[in-house]
Amino acid sequence: MATYIIEIEDTFSIPREKVFALFADHKRFGELLGAPVKRIKDSDQADPNGIGSVRKIGIGPIGLEETVIGFDPDSLIEYTITSLSPLRNHMGRIRFADTADGQTQVRYTITFEDIIPFTGKLIHAALENGIRKGIRRVPKLA
Repeated sequence: MATYIIEIEDTFSIPREKVFALFADHKRFGELLGAPVKRIKDSDQADPNGIGSVRKIGIGPIGLEETVIGFDPDSLIEYTITSLSPLRNHMGRIRFADTADGQTQVRYTITFEDIIPFTGKLIHAALENGIRKGIRRVPKLA
């Protein structure tokens, strides 16, 4: 079992609250990723996409469920896979910050371990590629 880390960083000339809103809203997050995403459980906090909310990514039995475990408006989103998955110890963390020149910096990190030997490299490549493509959509969607 190997550990994999994906780290993606980008900067946008868009206000931080708008960029955060794009990533925080489960449906819009799906638009960003180019995959069907549906919130299946609301958070009991002020924002229905906050801590405890659950989203399903994918279609039917092929989908994964992710639960938001950290949520600091305009600053941080953390989530983990909470359904059956080929991954173990999965953690997604998206941090949002203002830069000195007034832009918005996004740092997206995912860590996970593979359960089935040698699948981690394939999953790592697919996840990283999908997220990088999605991040390029931020200016159009935000």
